[in-house]
Amino acid sequence: MASPRSLTKDEVLDMVRRGISLDGADLRGTDLSGIDLSGRSLRHVKMGEALLVRANLSGTDLTGASLWHADLKYADLSGANLEEADLDFSNLEGVTLKGARIKKTTFPLRRVAMKDVQLSVQTGRRLSVATIDDEDEEPL
Repeated sequence: MASPRSLTKDEVLDMVRRGISLDGADLRGTDLSGIDLSGRSLRHVKMGEALLVRANLSGTDLTGASLWHADLKYADLSGANLEEADLDFSNLEGVTLKGARIKKTTFPLRRVAMKDVQLSVQTGRRLSVATIDDEDEEPL
């Protein structure tokens, strides 16, 4: 039996147009750059290693979503529900989180300070990501 594959951007856009739920969808590794998913429910969606550069995710429900190692550069997450979402190892450069719910959210804290995350939630200030030299990494 073949393993299920991730949805393509065209398939996602078609589902959005037809009003089909994306809850729990497998979007791992999918290029969704610039997509507008504002206000959609994306509960428990799998978006690990997805490209979400400049995506509009404002007001989305990403409860329990996996965005591990996703590229969210300059994405808009204003008002999003990120409770229990996994953003570890994600590129959050330029992301705005104004009004987002972040209870139990996993952030890449070696690259983004929690105080900056909280400031973005409160003011809408874009996040700035610190670079880490490979030499600074701890051995496995």
